[in-house]
Amino acid sequence: MPGARIRRGERVTLRTLEDEDRPFIQRAYANPEIRYPLGTPLKRRDNLESWLDDDADRLLVCLDEAETGPGTPGTGATEPIGLVTVEDADWRRPDLVYWLVPEYHGEGYSREAVSLVVDYVFRTHNAPGVGATAYDFNDASRGLLESLGFVEEGRIRKDRFVDGAYRDTIQYGLLREEWDGSRKQ
Repeated sequence: MPGARIRRGERVTLRTLEDEDRPFIQRAYANPEIRYPLGTPLKRRDNLESWLDDDADRLLVCLDEAETGPGTPGTGATEPIGLVTVEDADWRRPDLVYWLVPEYHGEGYSREAVSLVVDYVFRTHNAPGVGATAYDFNDASRGLLESLGFVEEGRIRKDRFVDGAYRDTIQYGLLREEWDGSRKQ
């Protein structure tokens, strides 16, 4: 069951990832529709467990019932639909990794969740910017980042072997002043 509320948007809520949520994460990472766009190899349970136990901020993207409060929700009061991870925030520019289960793609939930996480990063960490990486074939992810003001900062050609082919990775960045400026308009 998702944990305490971190940030709430109009439609989605970011909640802490709890031990009880691990089966949801394991099922998601076994799904090729999630795993391939992330470029993530299939992980055994123990590998996924150690990954989940690192120092990254992992926030569940949830759909909450209207009356769900800020504490730990009751059973059935919230539905996890994805995950946003903030990696490396303690020692360099934070990097975002995000996904939703496929049945929620194209509804604007990712845009809202990533926007909430960018706000969270700039309120929580003293970082001048935030980054994210997308593969050249992932038009939806690239479009999402660009719609939020992220700028392409670099490309690593044929960086990863994903779903049978070598793919380019594209690094995006968003500076704090760009984010703050876009919110004032």
